[in-house]
Amino acid sequence: MAEGYPDPYIPASESPAEATVKSVAAGIAFGILFGAANAYLGLRAGLTISTSIPVAVMTVALFRALRAVGVKSTILEANLSQTVGSASSSVASGVIFTLPALFLWGFDTNVVQITLLAMSGGLLGVLFMIPLRSYLIVKEHPNLPYPEGTACAEVLKASETGGAKARNVFLGLGIGALAKGLTGWLKLVPDELVLKIPFIRKAQVGSDVSAALFGVGYILGPRVAAIMVGGGLLSWLVIIPVIAYWGGGRVEPLYPELTLPIADMSPGLIWTRYVRYIGAGAVAMGGLITLVRSIPTMIESFRIGAKQLRERIGEGESGTVLRTQADLSLRTVGLGAIAIFAVLAAVPQAFSTIEMPIGRTLAALLVVIFAFFFVTVSSRIVGLVGVTSNPTSGMTIATLLGTASVFLLLGWTDASGKVAALTVGAVVAIAASIAGDTSQDLKTGYLLGATPRRQQLGELAGVLTSAAFVALTVLLLAHAYGFGGEELPAPQATLMKLVIDGVLSQSLPWTLVGIGAVLAIVAELFRIPSLPFAVGVYLPVSTMVPVFLGGSLRWLLQRRARNEEDAIARRDRGILLGSGLVGGEGLIGVVIAGAAGYAVSSGRSPWSVGYEWAGAAAEWLALALFVGIIYVFWKLTVPRHA
Repeated sequence: MAEGYPDPYIPASESPAEATVKSVAAGIAFGILFGAANAYLGLRAGLTISTSIPVAVMTVALFRALRAVGVKSTILEANLSQTVGSASSSVASGVIFTLPALFLWGFDTNVVQITLLAMSGGLLGVLFMIPLRSYLIVKEHPNLPYPEGTACAEVLKASETGGAKARNVFLGLGIGALAKGLTGWLKLVPDELVLKIPFIRKAQVGSDVSAALFGVGYILGPRVAAIMVGGGLLSWLVIIPVIAYWGGGRVEPLYPELTLPIADMSPGLIWTRYVRYIGAGAVAMGGLITLVRSIPTMIESFRIGAKQLRERIGEGESGTVLRTQADLSLRTVGLGAIAIFAVLAAVPQAFSTIEMPIGRTLAALLVVIFAFFFVTVSSRIVGLVGVTSNPTSGMTIATLLGTASVFLLLGWTDASGKVAALTVGAVVAIAASIAGDTSQDLKTGYLLGATPRRQQLGELAGVLTSAAFVALTVLLLAHAYGFGGEELPAPQATLMKLVIDGVLSQSLPWTLVGIGAVLAIVAELFRIPSLPFAVGVYLPVSTMVPVFLGGSLRWLLQRRARNEEDAIARRDRGILLGSGLVGGEGLIGVVIAGAAGYAVSSGRSPWSVGYEWAGAAAEWLALALFVGIIYVFWKLTVPRHA
């Protein structure tokens, strides 16, 4: 292999088992679990996590257990399992960032529409990534590290220690499920702690008692967690009191509130009526700033991608290729894209509010154009900064602005136009999200010596098998909790709704949105990343505090490490444990939603014990539970000899 390019772990001359029933089935099962968990997390906190490494670790643990009873496995089987499994999380991310806005508008969607949109976006994302693999993954290997993909390859290569690594994931699943069961199902203790700040009007802070959010904070790290909680503290300790002091003497409601004067509003109501619009403006501006910064990369990526595609078409696909260089054919890519375009244009359930065939055709054309562009962009960006930092929100906002502007010119400004614009954005968001995941998985496969064609088929299988489960999860959560409330605020989808309303209805409180945009710009001037800061402004501070505590614990544990090797080990153990916490809480959250939905459909109230028995000590019990979670996390992350 040339200098700077690695030899694959499994050489092309060998052909070990790879796409087996066992590897595909394991990937589908783990994908469903983490897809549901990521859907719940995204609707609650407005962010999701990359699940490639947790799925890889759990696959290795499962295969080691099977090996003990005589069922042998290969590293390429484990890789294919994580390839299939990780696809579901990307599908979930694109869906929950957009489609819950349909419920916020009061539009009654269904599992067929959500599944169709999820499949369309996921399949386009995988297909459009295929022609780019040989350039972005192989030729650009020295320049594009694809951090999650490289890390996942190392985890799989170190599979001899996979049992110990997987222990933390499974323990995290149990701890997260137990904590959520106590606070959300049995409700033996409160799920939130609140502290009113004296001497400052309507100022308060709080913390969700959430193992998942604590785990997310550890995964994100101290800097991002601190920036996010800083935005939350600005909202609840500065902006809300300023609004309370300024509006305390007003006897009339202040738009957009129509009934209550500010003096009669609680801090939570002020946040709902005013601060969320400020936060939405900040998030939108932060996403656009991130997008604008990426424009040079976007243009270059698109130019190179188009050139690479032309070269492959010109060269043809004849001749023998090595196993490790075999992609799905360009014919498959072209026919697949055409088929998806035809389905979106022909099937009324896709853009259900567009009755005219010409309107559905236009919407489908916008989907294909935006998806092709942003898949190319997303694939390159995640190679530099990773999946977590992929500006999918900014790409989606840009798609919505472009689509809504086209619809505005055509006069489609009613409810049907809004829904159509949103569904276009949803498919593109899913495509961009799955393209980033596919890129990381193909990098893992490149380092391990996997067969690209089989991985690409695995991604397609992951999309097809997870889309319906993600759709069912979203519908289940919507019917059990509703979106836009305390339990599931659906922040990203609310933002997308505001963007479309702003273009088509022009009824937003633009002063509040403008204040938020200015806050994001000021943050950038002080070299503070505007997007995580804006998310902190936009979400309740109680959501940000456990994230901050998780990031702070990671900083403390790594600072107290004996050496760099120990610090890396603590980081990795904590990230796997945190991923387990997210999976456990998310899974139980979906189970609770199912139980609640069944109870309501039967004419009964959801069952719970309640914490009234504890009286004034209830919040102390919640605090003790949260401290216990942190303590157990500490002990599991730091080895006994440290």
